[in-house]
Amino acid sequence: MVLLHICCGPCSVHPFEVLKREGKEFLGFFYNPNIQPYKEYVRRLETLKKWTESQQVPLKVSKSYDIIGHLKRVLPYALSDERCLECYRMRMTETARTAKRLGLTQFTTTLLASPYQKHELVVAAAEEAEEQTGVRFVYYDFRPGYRAGITLARQSGMYLQPYCGCVLSEVERYHKGGLREWISSNSWANP
Repeated sequence: MVLLHICCGPCSVHPFEVLKREGKEFLGFFYNPNIQPYKEYVRRLETLKKWTESQQVPLKVSKSYDIIGHLKRVLPYALSDERCLECYRMRMTETARTAKRLGLTQFTTTLLASPYQKHELVVAAAEEAEEQTGVRFVYYDFRPGYRAGITLARQSGMYLQPYCGCVLSEVERYHKGGLREWISSNSWANP
């Protein structure tokens, strides 16, 4: 059985199809302390719960919502790709550890579905988690089916989030001057 880290409902549509087509048994796992604010976290989780139930996919939800730990890890790298790598490391390590605790020998992630994620960094973080835990990372390039999956998600009435998850990605999405300008214009960032 494979532990499938799931970032959100819409990104899980195509990976579910692939894993089912291959006859793989899998357990969904939701661990995403990067999703902020809390209302957004709850909305994405509720969307995922409805979807997994409709697809008869078992889902394990982490009891940990370590938003402070996440921010401590990513804020020092706010303006570089290292920010995303730290976020992926946090989630892939916890996924591999959870798989090990559950007696599972393999894991993968729906983060490999979105063309908006930094694919190579997701893979690097997952491979590091494999080295640390001994739980095998199973690589899939789910990106070719992403658009069809999102179309099905939309047709299913799923909530489609407008940004990656963390508050920094929300600023990148909505602040006209971008993250660099936003940080430089705030006194908390420039004591």
